[in-house]
Amino acid sequence: MLTGRAQAFLDPAHYDDVSGYTNPKESEHDLFTVGHTSTSLSLASGVAKARDLKDEAYNVVAVIGDGSLSGGMAYEGLNQIATEGTNTIVVINDNDQSIAVNPTGGIYTALRDLRESNGQADNNLFKALGFDYHYLDAGNDLDQLITLFEEVKDASRPVLLHIHTQKGHGVSFMEENREAFHAGGPYNPETGEYLGGAGAAETYNSITTDFVLNKIKNDSTVVAVNAGTPMFMLSQDQRKQAGKQFVDVGIAEEEAATMSAGLAKNGAKPVWYVASTFMQRTYDQWSHDIALNNLPVTALVYMASVSSLNDESHLGFFDIPFLAHIPNVVYLAPTSKEEHLAMLDWAIEQKEHPVAIRIPVGPLRETGIADTTDYSILNKNQVTQKGSQVALFGLGNFYGLAEEVAKELADKHGITATIVNPKFITGLDEELLDSLEAEHQVVVTLEDGILEGGYGQMIASYLGNTEIKVQNYGVEKAFHDRYNAQELLAENGITVENIVNNILKNLAE
Repeated sequence: MLTGRAQAFLDPAHYDDVSGYTNPKESEHDLFTVGHTSTSLSLASGVAKARDLKDEAYNVVAVIGDGSLSGGMAYEGLNQIATEGTNTIVVINDNDQSIAVNPTGGIYTALRDLRESNGQADNNLFKALGFDYHYLDAGNDLDQLITLFEEVKDASRPVLLHIHTQKGHGVSFMEENREAFHAGGPYNPETGEYLGGAGAAETYNSITTDFVLNKIKNDSTVVAVNAGTPMFMLSQDQRKQAGKQFVDVGIAEEEAATMSAGLAKNGAKPVWYVASTFMQRTYDQWSHDIALNNLPVTALVYMASVSSLNDESHLGFFDIPFLAHIPNVVYLAPTSKEEHLAMLDWAIEQKEHPVAIRIPVGPLRETGIADTTDYSILNKNQVTQKGSQVALFGLGNFYGLAEEVAKELADKHGITATIVNPKFITGLDEELLDSLEAEHQVVVTLEDGILEGGYGQMIASYLGNTEIKVQNYGVEKAFHDRYNAQELLAENGITVENIVNNILKNLAE
């Protein structure tokens, strides 16, 4: 609002004008496009270093929340700023709240001690690092803020302002329900009640939660691990129910990943729940700590879909190229409730592989038939309809699309296509692929993610020396921003009509 964008918050006709995150395309006051946490201090250290190299003089200010201080990168940035020793003003917005309530212990106990002592506590990490430290208790008082900023402006060395604020200040129901109002939907401004009514009786999230809680209840070695977004996994009451078998490491995905590796190494059964967009921060931990050691970590990857988060800083559909090419990892793509729970049970109990499960996005699909697949036999696909001429591989979320394409081929063109539910993302069913050449001319792959480096291109590579024509469907590798999912899919040719037309062209050649 202070940077000329107030209209986007006040006028319904302009609600879509801003992304909700800092974005240089929107304002000259936004230096970087960012949406993930704990990065501001490292960015500021680079900006300040470049300023000093050019012998320029201005203030570099980095704002970071107390929740972001759970991320290790924040300390790397603090250390580098202190090491450089020149003007950088760090502002800590301390509202005693991450996304969920901050835990007790560690940095949060230290921050509490500073708040309760009006900044006078002896235990002061920031002073120990070499910062000039200032504390302001009335962080919601604009006049006091301005006075403090004027006092430290143009400082010649690193300064840290510890500002105590209140989340939801001025709105009683937001002050009382801080976690619920971190990121909610439309609500009644008088009562704070969320609008829209009750959700579905069962969702993929709810069945996952129930299953994991039951495992926790019956097995003291099962540990649910989360990095700063516990509400997507367990409610506050459910976290209490899980007790010591639930761990929220804060907004620190790298810690969640490598802690899970440590848990698995010492005989526990970690179930790490991670948003696809945030999992991108853990490539080295996946490769070096989990996969290289071949540890039986179970990762539940949620919001991995074109139809999930659509801001360019929070995209969740780069996960297949990310995980599919790390040795030892088994990445699974369920298409139904029954498959998901069977995969989850196998993943938690087996001891041979790191396993990730791409939790489906969209309405819960039930087959009513128990999944008896032996997932220890890796990379075996399921042929759900035997046909000829065309084989449709519908991966995970896009299995339903494969069924729609098959129906169109049958109803309008008299073609009975083979439908394949791959189940495994990280490997190919070579026996099945070898068998297709006898009766199939076209293979179609459908995946809810980027095309380049994805599942379909692995199949295309394998079939490259055969006469089979391969059609791969996924979205273009790009930072798509605030898009309509159906429009984006259509732009990338992912419609029943286009897929069928391309199949017919290939069959006619």
